[in-house]
Amino acid sequence: MAMRIPDDLVEKGKTKIVLVVMDGLGGLPDPTTGKTELESAETPNLDALARTAALGQIMPVGVGITSGSGPGHLALFGYDPLVWNIGRGVLSGLGVGFPLEPGDVATRLNFATVDGAGNIVDRRAGRPSDDENRRLVSLLREKVKAPDGVQVFFESEKEHRLALVVRGKGLSADLHDTDPQQTGVPPLRVQALSPVAEASARVVQDVLDQACAALKDEAKANAVLARGFAEYAAYPTFLERFKLRALAIAQYPMYRGVARLVGMEIQPPPASVDGVVEALKERWNDFDFFFLHFKYPDSRGEDGDFGAKMKAIENVDRLIPGITVLKPDVLLVTGDHSTPARWKAHSWHPSPLLVASPWTRPAGASGFGERECAVHGELGTFLSKDLMTLALAHAGRLAKFGA
Repeated sequence: MAMRIPDDLVEKGKTKIVLVVMDGLGGLPDPTTGKTELESAETPNLDALARTAALGQIMPVGVGITSGSGPGHLALFGYDPLVWNIGRGVLSGLGVGFPLEPGDVATRLNFATVDGAGNIVDRRAGRPSDDENRRLVSLLREKVKAPDGVQVFFESEKEHRLALVVRGKGLSADLHDTDPQQTGVPPLRVQALSPVAEASARVVQDVLDQACAALKDEAKANAVLARGFAEYAAYPTFLERFKLRALAIAQYPMYRGVARLVGMEIQPPPASVDGVVEALKERWNDFDFFFLHFKYPDSRGEDGDFGAKMKAIENVDRLIPGITVLKPDVLLVTGDHSTPARWKAHSWHPSPLLVASPWTRPAGASGFGERECAVHGELGTFLSKDLMTLALAHAGRLAKFGA
């Protein structure tokens, strides 16, 4: 009889697992120093952990494949992204707490800046404040009229991000993004990727055209770009699969969305990175698994700001003692993907991984960095989807396979 691993081996227990995700953690060496952002950062707490931990590297999808944040996090949570992948729109909708219904089509929108010729100048409209984001979303709610037969919802997310949800009968999410992911060109038109999606493409294009018309007089956010069309459907939960009561603590909505998709309880967003650990301490007795997300290494990497990404990593390092004082049975530190500042985007490079538990076999690492994980990593390089299996094993929550 075929088995599902690790699901069919999972046992209940009292051990606690903490997963610390520094979004976009992996980097590339600075040409001058030869060190990555992580290797350049002052990380005394992570370095101390690394000397007694198991190190390795993980790949979210496969060798040479650049991953988005959605599949990267699904993989970290033990859901094979090639099987369970879902578009960014559903994650954004769930992340802001929108009550998605089966069949809803959602997409993540960016406020963007276009010039007089209609070409994109800034795909993120200068990263507007959250207050400005909410003002712009209110404008769209007022000005955009739902096409016949559907309902349309705009939901504020954060900075330049917002979610669009279209609800109606017979809709399809088999649609191509309108974000070309480059500047100097106009937004793409909504294209159906299959005949069944033709009507949905017309509906969504109508909504986007109205949105751009409503924004045309804005100084910066005078257009919207759509990414990650998806149709909502329920996923098997963390509790069902791994017998873990799980809590997600994240400042950014999208990451709360992917956690909610797999059945985690969502902590109200902390006001600062320090608030993440404060919330962890407050909820420590209520859960078995804790997902702590830190966004800024990724944001600063996308900005191409090597020094700022270093500082973002250092800000997480100083929080580590507040986590270890709780004595988690397993502490995992990694990224969902790499975002090198030199590359200014997500990349295909594996993410460094640290696993701290009483059951590791340290291999002589002097600290936590890409080279240490590669050279002194007893875990080697493996797919992110297997990280939960490893975490459950270190937590004593997996039965033996076979007689």
